[in-house]
Amino acid sequence: MLRLGRVLRSAAALPQARFQSSSKIDGAAASVLGDPLPERCDVLIIGGGGMGASSAYWLKRRAEQKKLNVLVVERDASYATASTVLSVGGVRQQFSLAENIQMSLFGHNFISSCRTHLGDVDLNFRPHGYLVLASEKGAETLTRNSKLQNELGARNELLGAEALRRRFPWMCTEDVELGCYGIDKEGWFDPWALLMGFKKQARSLGAQFANGEIVGFEWNPAGALSAAVVGSADGKRRTVQFDTCVLAAGPWSGQVARLAKIGMGGDLLRVALPVEPRKRYVYVVNTQGKNCPGVETPLTIDPDGSYFRPDGLGGNFLCGRSPADDEEPNCDTLDVDHGYFESNVWPTLASRVPAFESLKVQSSWAGYYEHNTFDANGIIGRHPHYGNLYIATGFSGHGIQQTPAVGRAIAELILDGKYGALDLSRLGFERLVAQQRMLEVNIV
Repeated sequence: MLRLGRVLRSAAALPQARFQSSSKIDGAAASVLGDPLPERCDVLIIGGGGMGASSAYWLKRRAEQKKLNVLVVERDASYATASTVLSVGGVRQQFSLAENIQMSLFGHNFISSCRTHLGDVDLNFRPHGYLVLASEKGAETLTRNSKLQNELGARNELLGAEALRRRFPWMCTEDVELGCYGIDKEGWFDPWALLMGFKKQARSLGAQFANGEIVGFEWNPAGALSAAVVGSADGKRRTVQFDTCVLAAGPWSGQVARLAKIGMGGDLLRVALPVEPRKRYVYVVNTQGKNCPGVETPLTIDPDGSYFRPDGLGGNFLCGRSPADDEEPNCDTLDVDHGYFESNVWPTLASRVPAFESLKVQSSWAGYYEHNTFDANGIIGRHPHYGNLYIATGFSGHGIQQTPAVGRAIAELILDGKYGALDLSRLGFERLVAQQRMLEVNIV
């Protein structure tokens, strides 16, 4: 059984230190070595993080009676800098777009019944909900979003300032008009365990996971993608033929797309895949203040985007805030800026929770996420020029909870030629071509 065991270490050693796994999750050890790189496959998945591993799992599960050769190629053999394992691991339905709400509802159902799908794996799910706070300016939007969320199957309630103070006595509600509290189907989980669970099950069904970096593509005489050139750790380049390709390379998806001439050609190839890495800091803090939030406190999001949630039973909290556009940190390294906490995160937390005035940072880490510069939403589906290329990227910080739904959707498109359980066609690449944004107002 895989169980979360957080240990406070440096960011460089974080994935290995934060999560301890037993020998039952064979992907943890085997991921470093990887499977041999074959000369060809039916489906090549670029990226072995949450989206890629989920796609492999659903493809092999759906095609179990068919001989479908699925290969996943991941550039980061140890997942030390993988976005999936460096995420906070939340699941919520508090979005404004129906597709995001529905994907996250399925994500919750999958996570809460993970053993049915992934076998003996413990995702350490903590069902303590999300609490999204709004000022007077944002109250109407919060109300409208809550109505849609509940109509689609979420369970949350709206609380005014007085009701918030009664429910959460540790909170200062000055400048808060309304809060939306997820009373069911929301919480957080161990993202490393989810990734390893997908990987273990996909491999048990016959999928292969190899290490390497995509450095180029090849085309057949008709102009379709036919092979990928993979750079290996030994410095050699190998060519892998494929029938179908899935691009799920997370923050590096835009870079890989350019290798396929996406955004560098004419007609439909003139439109780039607008996905690039962004860096986000997560701080682990502790406080000796009185009237401190308890272990069942929801993940609380301030109107300015600052957030915090409990982290384990030792009195620690995770917290952070997405920088403004003009504050975006350099992505060359995963170094953490502690000055950002002092100037941008702590003041808000101390104002909202008086017990947090004495916060001290115990540890921290940084992680990349795949930012869609067009509309900060996932791009899912077949590329309009390359009929054998499918895309699953650009989720802009909320992808981990949607990996079960997106992997299933990609499998449906490849095996059935259409969406089945959930129509995600509005999130396709075509909206980039038509310049029609799918804007989500609750990005955190």
